[in-house]
This record gives sequence, C-alpha cells and structure tokens, in this order.
Amino acid sequence: MAHPSKSNANHRTRAIVVALALGVVAGLVLHAVGPAASEPAARFASLLTGLFLRLVRMIIAPLVFATLVSGIGSLGDGAQVLRIGGRILLWFIVASFLSLVTGLVAANLLQPGSGFTTPLSVGDLGLAHGHFDPVEFVLHVVPTSIFDAMGRNDILQIVVFSILFGLALPAAGKGAQRMILPWTGELARIMLRMTDMVMYAAPVAVFGSVMGSVAHSGAGILGTFGLFLCKFYGTLGVLWVLLTSMTFCVLGRRVFALARLLVQPILLGFATASSESVYPLLVERLEQFGVPDRISGFVLPLGYSFNLDGSVLFQSFGALFIAQAYGIHMPMGQQIAMVLVMMLSSKGIAGVPRAALVTLAAVMPQFGLPEAGLALILGIDHFLDMARTATNVLGNGYAAAVAARWEGALESRPLAEGE
Repeated sequence: MAHPSKSNANHRTRAIVVALALGVVAGLVLHAVGPAASEPAARFASLLTGLFLRLVRMIIAPLVFATLVSGIGSLGDGAQVLRIGGRILLWFIVASFLSLVTGLVAANLLQPGSGFTTPLSVGDLGLAHGHFDPVEFVLHVVPTSIFDAMGRNDILQIVVFSILFGLALPAAGKGAQRMILPWTGELARIMLRMTDMVMYAAPVAVFGSVMGSVAHSGAGILGTFGLFLCKFYGTLGVLWVLLTSMTFCVLGRRVFALARLLVQPILLGFATASSESVYPLLVERLEQFGVPDRISGFVLPLGYSFNLDGSVLFQSFGALFIAQAYGIHMPMGQQIAMVLVMMLSSKGIAGVPRAALVTLAAVMPQFGLPEAGLALILGIDHFLDMARTATNVLGNGYAAAVAARWEGALESRPLAEGE
C-alpha cells in the first residue's frame, strides 16, 4: 500500500502548522478592520473549506466499499482464521463500543461545543431537522439500490451492502475470491492514495477555516479552541485507562510491561499522525513482548480497518460537538442510534491522516448535522489526529497481545533493561 514518505508527512505537517498560524494572523487583521473586510473573507473561507469537503465526500463511497469487502472477504473460511478472527473481531466490537460511549458521555458532560459561534446557522444551510422515527430509520438501513446509495453517499446503506457482500464472498467459492479480492484490494489502495492526494489541499482548507472563524469571532475563539483540545485529550486519557483495564483482565500485570514497550510506537504515531507509519516498529515491539509474527501479522492489518479506537471516539465526540456548536438538540434516543450507526461506519476508517473526517462527514447528514461544522474542527484537526493515532496504536497493540494470549501463543520474555 502506497503511503507518503516520512519526509512528505513532515512537510505536510509543517504546512498545516504554517497555514494555521497564517489563518490566525489574517483573521485577526480582518476582524480588526471590521465587517467590510471580515464578511467577504468569511465567504472566501467558505469557498476554500467547501471545495475541500466536496473532495472528501467524493472518496467516501468507494473507500468504504473497498475497505470493508477486502477486509471481511479476506478472512477466508479456515478453522484457525475463523477462530482467531471471530475472537478478535468480538474484541474490536467491544473496544469500539466502549470508545463511542466514552466520547458520547464526555461530550454530554463537557459540552465542548458551548462557546463556539458559527458563521452559518442551520437555517442558512438549508437542512431540515424533523422528528427522529426509529421505524423509518430501521427501514432506511437496507438499500433498495446500492448505486442509488452510492450516488447519495448514504454511508449506512453502503456499509450494510458491503458487509453482506464481504460475508457472501467466501461462500461463493475460491474462484470468486480470487477474482474479487484482488480487485477490491487494489481499489482500496487507489482510494487511499486519492485520500492522500486530497489531503494535500488540507493546508489551504485549514487556512480558510481558521481565517473565517477568527475574522468572524475575533481572538476569543482561540481560547475556545484550546479548551476544546484539552477536553478531547482528557477524554482520550479516560479511554486509555479503560482499554488498559480491559486488557488487564486478559494479560494481568503483564499489561504494564506491554504498555512500556508501546511507548515508542505511540510517540511515533503521535508525531506522524499515521497508524501505517508505525506498523514495522509495532510488530517489532510486540515480538519483544512475546507475540508471534503469525498473530501480529493477522491481527494488526485487521485492526487497521476495524479497531481504530481513537478515531472511533472522535466520531461521537465530534458529532455532538458540532451539534452543540450549532445549537441542535439531539435526544438521547437519537444519540444512541447514532452510536449504533457509527459502530458500522467506523469500520471503513482507514489508518491514514485525517481519514476520520471522511467517515464523520459521511455520518453527519444521516442525523441532520451540518457538514459545514467540519470547518470548525478542520483548523485544529491535525492536533486531534495526533492524539487519535496514538490511541489507535495503543488499542491495536493491546489487541494483538490479547489474541496471542487467547491462542496460548504468548511467550514469556524478560524485558531488557530500559524497556
């Protein structure tokens, strides 16, 4: 799978930071000039961010379809694969549900969207917010046509079709698998490459979103953004404790030795904001802990599609943040339904920088949340993504060690001094 080099990733990180700083400076200057300058600037900012969001939405349908089908279909039908895969998928489901609920509870308690002012109101966006009907929602889950669902970017219907397609693939025989799996695998690689290409436009979109927000609200928005970052990082800290507690139930006290070994991969993931860049180092550290290569080589690729705990938490936390920022009330029943949808849609998240935004953009329209709200997050998303990625690395390291213990394959190896 093609991924940007570390040098390119560093250049892009610097470009985003520079764009963020320039956006702040430009926004403060425009706000000081007054509405005559800030209002046209806000419209220009909406053009930059709008183009970026359209590029992101363009990728959603084929990316989710290819990732899910290739991930599920490649499980095969061997007894060992089904045993390991079934157990670890159950772990992924529990961890994802825990992550989503943690984000949901934290967002309700901390109210991260309070204090934000939005350049556009919900009415300006032309969005309707009717009463949530559970019966209509369940009926809506099943697509009448996959092409219609893809044309409308209906992520839930695409996910349902993709899961059924992936499950049916092994039953269709080896010939079907040999023909379809390479195709979906290559399609997934192409879409990931397209995602990477689209992210080259991220610095421009960051500049536009930050400039527009600061020009509209002034310097006060900067403190609000800092508070939001603190709340998100604190929520991830709670999730780290919960995931470590879960793993302690399987590994016992050895989980603390594993956590020490994972420090370096976690720091690398935090610095690069890409789970994929950590893969070789993560395999090496797991081997030092006693996880056989055959276990880590199976669990980690699966985890990169199905077990991105930090990115999953961001889905519920980010969605409620946007609802709060726009003053949209979401009843608890609707929040629970959203969590269930995200349980499915999050399985299409790819381990590349800012891919969590793609999935969040896909889910939001299902619940009447304005996609323009992503512009509020975009300016600081790189710093959010760094923490999300570090959490993803921790979760997948834990999952591989748990799978090895369940298979009775976890070796006991003394740690070298300093590890």
